[in-house]
Amino acid sequence: MPPAIKVENLSKAYQLGQIGTGTISRDLERWYARVRGKEDPFLRIGESNNQNTRSASDVVWSLKDINFEIEQGDAVGIIGRNGAGKSTLLKILSKVTAPTTGKISGKGRIASLLEVGTGFHPELSGRENIFLNGAILGMRKKEIQRKLEEIVDFAGIERYLDTPVKRYSSGMYVRLAFAVAAHLESEILIVDEVLAVGDAEFQKKCLGKMGEVSKGEGRTVLFVSHNMTAVLNLCSKGVMLKNGKVSFFGNISSTIEAYHNESQTSSLIIPRKNKKVYITDFYLVNDQNIKTTTISLHSYTKFVIKIFSKVAKQPVNVGYGIDDIYENRLFTLFSKFYGKTYSLKVGENIIECYISSMILKPNNYKIKIFVGNDFETLDYYEDGINFKVVPRENVFLELPDASQGSLVLNHYWS
Repeated sequence: MPPAIKVENLSKAYQLGQIGTGTISRDLERWYARVRGKEDPFLRIGESNNQNTRSASDVVWSLKDINFEIEQGDAVGIIGRNGAGKSTLLKILSKVTAPTTGKISGKGRIASLLEVGTGFHPELSGRENIFLNGAILGMRKKEIQRKLEEIVDFAGIERYLDTPVKRYSSGMYVRLAFAVAAHLESEILIVDEVLAVGDAEFQKKCLGKMGEVSKGEGRTVLFVSHNMTAVLNLCSKGVMLKNGKVSFFGNISSTIEAYHNESQTSSLIIPRKNKKVYITDFYLVNDQNIKTTTISLHSYTKFVIKIFSKVAKQPVNVGYGIDDIYENRLFTLFSKFYGKTYSLKVGENIIECYISSMILKPNNYKIKIFVGNDFETLDYYEDGINFKVVPRENVFLELPDASQGSLVLNHYWS
């Protein structure tokens, strides 16, 4: 059976700054190359899409030499940091924009939900937009009518069905747009991060529907999300993008692990000196009083944070959120919970937090750091600092697997 989607040497280049190369002669040179079927001469000097470096070229490759195949019925998670090229890839697959080089082949109609209101006409009612979207997908009126009641029921907007969608809230927009994309009879469903607009209950409903579409109906699903738990639960395969290139392609758990490992940060690099109060360093200390990013199960651990303050500041709280690699919050350490606040002096301040027994199961984890109070956030590291918990020798013959939880309490049997 041919693949549902086959991507071959796919690339997409964008020009930074103003449209045009700056001179009429260069624009004519590019046009003449296109007429002759030749490569754009200015694409040869294009750079990879690394947002952290200053560009020496005015052409950037949002995607570069992408190759993969997706089989019919696969649910594929596309993950990567912001700017990795995920949305660009989905727009090309959805035929919203054309690739610069390469090609896509496959079979089946595609229903896409790339951003709030994609494909909706604001002056038309919800009902009219359902029929418009269906027609765009190549469906006949009878097919759409057969699904109409199911779509309206899923979206929960029956009261506003004949109201122009320009009067819908963003949440109502996304409810109707997802319902249309998921229920109309397309062979491929493409969903971007847009589901984050909906409330928690509707997000859960959408994920359930996508699972039903993939596993029950045998349709192909491509799903972009930063919610690693949702990606893990829905998808069987994963594509990881980095700087516009495929960095990993495989089963979904391996893809998420590769994403976590590639984005690991074990120390703070750039203090945010434009702030009055900012974090200058953070590290863990083990039971041997050594700085480390590796902690033994059930060992003593010290969290050390260094904060520079340009002014005397109080009260100040420090918080640590510990997440697993799927972005699930496992527990929070917050000085306020302990009834402890700090008065920062001008200059460097060192604050320590102690854990008598590290109870996290051996695995990789991330610490997100907060400094502030009830009125303001003084500094915050959302990307977090990575660390690893390893087994302690001669304690456990066998450790619990993922289905048995993330914590291993320090306990004894008599």
